Amino acid sequence: MSFQPAIASPSLGHQTVHPITSRLEAAVSHSFKLIELVEDDLTFYARDHLGEVSDSTMIQAAIDIKRTCDRLKIKPCVLQPFWFYEGLLDPKEHAARISKLRLWMHLVRILGIRIVQVPTNWMKKGTTGDVDAIVKDFMEMASIGLEQDPPVLFAYEGVAWGTHIDTWQGTWEIVKRVNMPNFGLCLDTYHIAARVWGDPTAPGCKQPGGDEALRKSMEELATTVDVNKVFYVQLSDAKLLDQPLVEGHRFYDEEQPPRMSWSRNARLFPWEKGQSGCLPLGPVLDAIFNSLGFDGLVTVEMFSKELFQDDPKVPDRFATRAKQSWCTAMQRINHL
Repeated sequence: MSFQPAIASPSLGHQTVHPITSRLEAAVSHSFKLIELVEDDLTFYARDHLGEVSDSTMIQAAIDIKRTCDRLKIKPCVLQPFWFYEGLLDPKEHAARISKLRLWMHLVRILGIRIVQVPTNWMKKGTTGDVDAIVKDFMEMASIGLEQDPPVLFAYEGVAWGTHIDTWQGTWEIVKRVNMPNFGLCLDTYHIAARVWGDPTAPGCKQPGGDEALRKSMEELATTVDVNKVFYVQLSDAKLLDQPLVEGHRFYDEEQPPRMSWSRNARLFPWEKGQSGCLPLGPVLDAIFNSLGFDGLVTVEMFSKELFQDDPKVPDRFATRAKQSWCTAMQRINHL
């Protein structure tokens, strides 16, 4: 299999410290051809260069960033995350999300992007887990995507700390019920393995029975998911913590679920040497690439406190790590 090297922009430095241009340049210098952009890439550009964040400055930010991408010869491939969307109980909040979605349709058209990633909602209040309500929301979203030319695809990601849906099975059930051609899955190796196998509050970051649970989960994925509904795959690992992530741990945050704190502070690129990655990525990749035969968009992603360092070398340092990780991941995938 041959995949174009792709990376998520926040994995090259946090946007509060490192401008999008610096991160794009770092990606290109290490042979990345595709870039996942995040909403904050646009909002911080609008704030810093255009004086305010508004619909018009977001559109201008998209124009400017696309021009930079064209100059550097790197192609935006995903805009994410369109979060906190499904299951909202307040009609006014839902209407505000729809208004924002219509703005995003302008942004992705300008950026030349076909895929919008939608993570499962993790709001603690103000949402319902009623499947019919969630399906209705996503049918409305997908219908708006189909109005575009070309149609916009929505990739639903099962976040490991989602309030009502936190597994790939949950997202797949919604995708099947929505049953629209532009609504599918984003499969993220961190969220899959961290939810089924991992537990940052346990010694060794592993749930009891995690190996067997992951094996069964990947057997189910391989035999139930339609590969044509997998719109893209994110490759990511997590660091083995030196102690359980409970109160007193440096990453502990009483406002965050443990898997969220683990993700925000100690994600890794896949198979990084010397970084103490602990998630069993092999079975996940085997199910996706070997059993399903996925051959579409693949990106690498990580998050770390180090990305906030006010050091201009950060984007290049993480791009170096990302490229090494990408090469290792491609070798693993091609030898499954």
